Amino acid sequence: MILLAMPTTQQITTAEQLLQTPDLGRCELLYGELVMMSPAGFEHGSIVATITAPLVRFVKENALGMVTGAETGFYIARDPDTVRAPDVGFVCSERVPPTPTLGFFQGAPDLAVEVLSPSDRAGEVLAKVQDWLDAGCRAVWLIDPANHTVSVYDDRNRTATLGASDELTGGDVVPGFRVPVAEIFR
Repeated sequence: MILLAMPTTQQITTAEQLLQTPDLGRCELLYGELVMMSPAGFEHGSIVATITAPLVRFVKENALGMVTGAETGFYIARDPDTVRAPDVGFVCSERVPPTPTLGFFQGAPDLAVEVLSPSDRAGEVLAKVQDWLDAGCRAVWLIDPANHTVSVYDDRNRTATLGASDELTGGDVVPGFRVPVAEIFR
């Protein structure tokens, strides 16, 4: 029997090492450093499901691409490696690989959706938004359960904050997609 040495969490500095260590739980690789995260809370998971369901339905009905679930890794930087995982991701059809991808997606999603958790620090969240945009993400939706708002960041450095009476649209990233902000928090 041949035993292969698996890297310890302290040794994981590359996307390849991260991919080869599947039992870590929730984590991301940021600039070559492994960052462990606790499981998301119930409200967080409920909001992720609430925005994912209509997005998946709309994207499939209109053959726009692929929606990914939480913890899907996107390999967005090399040397040092960064693998981020949005709560929801969308990749337009032109960028979906023609064959199944067993590893991390190479590059950023076209849309990254992040749901704030009570333990999130503002600076870290804004850094994550900026990482997505710097890596080529065309839009980031930052959902804030405490304030019932959605902040929309785009690749042209525009930001809009939507409240309960507003409607979240897919803009030019997911054209035609619409959902009332209030529905996200029901």
